[in-house]
Amino acid sequence: MSKTLLQTLRPVSRIHTFQPHARRAFINLPGVEAQSLSATRILPYKSSSVYTLIADVDSYSSFLPYCVDSKVTKWSSPDKNGQKWPSEADLKVGWGGYEETFTSRLFCVPGSVVEALGGEAITTLSKADLGHHSATIDAPATANNIFQTISTRWTVKPFHYKPPTDTPQSNKTTHPARDQTEVHLTLDFQFSNPIYAALSKAVAPKVAGMMIEAFEVRAREMLDRPGAAVQEQNTTSRAFSSGSKIGTPGV
Repeated sequence: MSKTLLQTLRPVSRIHTFQPHARRAFINLPGVEAQSLSATRILPYKSSSVYTLIADVDSYSSFLPYCVDSKVTKWSSPDKNGQKWPSEADLKVGWGGYEETFTSRLFCVPGSVVEALGGEAITTLSKADLGHHSATIDAPATANNIFQTISTRWTVKPFHYKPPTDTPQSNKTTHPARDQTEVHLTLDFQFSNPIYAALSKAVAPKVAGMMIEAFEVRAREMLDRPGAAVQEQNTTSRAFSSGSKIGTPGV
């Protein structure tokens, strides 16, 4: 092969060295990386009452930011107490003039956890705690136009307040122990659409805090009213046993 022909072919090899850089720039679109957020609150209510409010997925659109509509579409089998829990819901979210609906699988560990999964997210909860969700626990992921994966987990547990023992108190200033609840929210998500990632860039890091603050207001509205605890107990018992919408006071 002549020297002139070799000189002619050399520029072609330089083109091949440039292509991988172009692909990397396309794949690593800004804003679509996975994000993990969390927030915690101590609320002055019984954990059973707080859990009932969190499990009332049908009411999310009335208080959670950016949730335009929420509807439970499937219920679990009865748990060991004969109560049914949400197992699937359609959630419509909206921001920046855009609205999208996606399906979430729901897993409820009675009294402690409510988890919502969308896209490719899978649960890490123990199957031993989810026997009533056996029909959906291994269901395939449901794709959507917003998130490649999203996992929202609410965890509640009793937080028993006790007054300090080293503080002198007279008989008139005695403060009895009272029930409180620790509410912890974790939110893990990754956008599949870079447009939505760009639209939510300023808001996304604040979403967990906004959600738990909105729930705190909801709890105050529902549970601080006279007679709310009695009404909540009665309506919850009827709703869970029938598998209809979870009954919360005034909803």
